[in-house]
Amino acid sequence: MTSTPLVIVGIGGFGREVIDVVDAMNASATRFELLGMLDDAPAEQHAERLSVRGVPYLGTVDQWLAKGVTASYVIGIANARVRRIIDTKFTAAGHEPVALVHPAASTGSRVALGPGAVVCAGARLTTNITIGRHTHVHVNATVGHDTVLEPFSSAYPLSAISGECHLGEGSTVGAHATVLQGRRLGADAFVGAGAVVTRDVAPGVTVTGVPARPTADAAPGTSHD
Repeated sequence: MTSTPLVIVGIGGFGREVIDVVDAMNASATRFELLGMLDDAPAEQHAERLSVRGVPYLGTVDQWLAKGVTASYVIGIANARVRRIIDTKFTAAGHEPVALVHPAASTGSRVALGPGAVVCAGARLTTNITIGRHTHVHVNATVGHDTVLEPFSSAYPLSAISGECHLGEGSTVGAHATVLQGRRLGADAFVGAGAVVTRDVAPGVTVTGVPARPTADAAPGTSHD
């Protein structure tokens, strides 16, 4: 089987977790040839941690695209706004994203994955679920039946999204947070860690607490890992 050349954008924590997903998918048969990692502003500590993995840093997104190398891509960056910008650049250059699912994740019937989606180890997706373009389902997150995660949304580690929910584009459910049955998150909404969403959340609003209430203390999507 011919392997697909691949680059990962983002050398922070989640970007390096994506390496683990690729390695796990390649364990039984080599599906991807990981060429290396891209990052427009690599932090020194992340560069050091990447070097230990033996995966090369290839430069910035613009530097890579200028080379004209044919390769697929996946974006390992939490910030939805940054993901949108990067996706626009790669799409304009004619590159195609790939969806990645760790073999230790569980997906039921009628689970549709958009291009660039990443589903990490221990994630549980039941039935009739739509995962949008460049959406991230982190380790041990659960997504219930008949739920839609629109493009660039994220379910952080150990979050629990119940059935019949709808996460708007760019929205985020924080670690250990819960979204109850049938709730809707507007575009770019942010659910803080450990919160319990009992009511719909308006676009761009950050909610925290139990039950979740709006707060002005946290800006959604500020992490770039």
